[in-house]
Amino acid sequence: MMSLPDSLVLLGVIGAAHGVKGEVRIKAFTADPLAIADYGPLTDETGRLHEIIAVRPAKEVVVARLEGVSSREAAEALNGVRLHVARDRLPPPEDEDEFLQADLIGCAVVGPDGAVLGTVTAVENYGAGDLLDIATPDGRSVLMPFTKAFAPRILIAEKRIEALPPAGLFEVEADE
Repeated sequence: MMSLPDSLVLLGVIGAAHGVKGEVRIKAFTADPLAIADYGPLTDETGRLHEIIAVRPAKEVVVARLEGVSSREAAEALNGVRLHVARDRLPPPEDEDEFLQADLIGCAVVGPDGAVLGTVTAVENYGAGDLLDIATPDGRSVLMPFTKAFAPRILIAEKRIEALPPAGLFEVEADE
């Protein structure tokens, strides 16, 4: 896998094949899942382009037909492929509280006392909501719920998140 430039933003991940005619399931990260087809060709980690030529909703995903993919075998070969778009092809934020999850990576997480708790390394979602994966100054990794209650102020321009983390979340346990 090649290193992707910061100018690319993850829009979705291709999942399992759907049917026998080459359709794929895509987990879309766009506000409207069907809008993933509106960005034109999407780029994977190898630089290959994938164009969505038809898309329809499904339960937790969208089902799509991709240009040049016409068999179940070809669709199965794409399972796990991550689809990106150039940042400059995205619409501008509608207000100052709107940002991309990718913009959170590298932000300092600061506690109520002003102490740096760590730096965001990833935004994860295991099904119960977004979590910030935060690398602490002592080398640990802490997952903090990404909600307004725990991250009330996000200052993207300053690469800073002011946090009110759950009690004990950043404390080191005695047996560590």
